[in-house]
Amino acid sequence: MRIPLYALLVLSVNVYAQNPPEAEISNGTIHAKIYLPDAKIGFYRGTRFDWSGVVNSLKFKGHDYYGPWFTKTAPDVHDFVYAGPEIVAGPCSAITGPVEEFSTNGKALGYQEAKAGGTFLKIGIGVLRKPDQADYDNYRLYEIVDPGKWTIHKKADSIEFIQEVLDPLSGYGYRYTKTVSLVAGKPGMLIEHRLKNIGRRSIESDVYDHNFLVLDKQPTGPNFEIRLPFDFSAKEAIAPKMAEKRGHAFVYRKLLQDKDTVAVTFQGYGATPADYNITIDNRKVGVGMNISCDRPLAHLSLWSIRSVLAMEPYVKMSIDPGQDFTWTYTYSYYGLP
Repeated sequence: MRIPLYALLVLSVNVYAQNPPEAEISNGTIHAKIYLPDAKIGFYRGTRFDWSGVVNSLKFKGHDYYGPWFTKTAPDVHDFVYAGPEIVAGPCSAITGPVEEFSTNGKALGYQEAKAGGTFLKIGIGVLRKPDQADYDNYRLYEIVDPGKWTIHKKADSIEFIQEVLDPLSGYGYRYTKTVSLVAGKPGMLIEHRLKNIGRRSIESDVYDHNFLVLDKQPTGPNFEIRLPFDFSAKEAIAPKMAEKRGHAFVYRKLLQDKDTVAVTFQGYGATPADYNITIDNRKVGVGMNISCDRPLAHLSLWSIRSVLAMEPYVKMSIDPGQDFTWTYTYSYYGLP
């Protein structure tokens, strides 16, 4: 199924214009709303992030951890812009919750060798058209040539997404399974993945989890504290008036306002999953969260503006034809003493 670019642009003008399809799951302790993939009226129809498992809301003890970090969308915005009090996101960035993007050397799978008019893959989205010889731009909205076949299985406390994509032209193909489930009797969420290579070419990719944290819409600032299990250093100098390192913790020294941005690349993690363990607390609202994974870190960044705090941990994968790769994120939500 081919989705014309102009249709994507028109449909992306206002994410609130229609009611996008979503599912609700609950374990009695936490309650989550998750958007469903839909090429016509889905909440997210960009060509950057994986379409499955987009968490709109997750509530624990009356606190909501996720939701839009932007106030409007516009088809002509590249990433996002400030317009007075508004934050306007482009169609490839207007998404919520812990979402993922796959990349191969900073590009989409097969983009580099594809000719203009040829095809390449973006895992979790499908087969896309390379319009010209311009460098790959993950904020650019590409034509979706084939979104593959989506299958969704829902239970009371979980939802499973399966996408199968095969592109004979590029030689790449995959069967991607993502399951979002709430832990029985606990304030926890699992996001389990299995990516099977069904093409004739090896898949070399990184995947990162953007983690758009919009906790009770609290502004990013000194009430937040991020803790890591290793003695980290920052690749770039941290502006001392904005934030600082305190032991294994990263803290903000001022409330982010207007166009303030704090972005950091963390160094110092080891080669085991033990260092993929991120804790974020907010003293004002009295709750926090922990994110861990059963795979080691390949890269770790932070991006934050006034409306959102986003830790971005990466996992590296190499999958030969016929083989698969699995990884699982564990989210724990809790109240502070």
